[in-house]
Amino acid sequence: MREKFYRFMQGRYGTDEWNRTLMILSLILLVLSAFGLNFLYLPALLLLIYIYFRMFSRNLYKRRQENTVYLQYEYKVKQFWAAKKRNWKQRKTHHIYKCPSCKQKIRIPRGKGKIEIRCPKCSHTFIKRS
Repeated sequence: MREKFYRFMQGRYGTDEWNRTLMILSLILLVLSAFGLNFLYLPALLLLIYIYFRMFSRNLYKRRQENTVYLQYEYKVKQFWAAKKRNWKQRKTHHIYKCPSCKQKIRIPRGKGKIEIRCPKCSHTFIKRS
């Protein structure tokens, strides 16, 4: 039986990160539909059909492109939240200002009073409290 399944799956795409994310989303929709939100049942089933379509597809190039697009968006979201986390950790020791002319972010240590800040990118100077 296992041998037949291996032969069947040869040349087919299988699963990837985009499929795993869609599976989690469909599972969440199915659980919510079980708790009385019946209108979510049909989108969950359609999502499962799309997942199986992607898994059994022989168009490997197209499926890889879809996964690459998903991974690019996922990377941007992860980087956004990593930057927010990094800024949150530094808030007690540093201020982060933006240069008024070029919008470059500049990190200044706290507790120095009013200081003149020179942008390293455009050499514009401005005064801020640290």
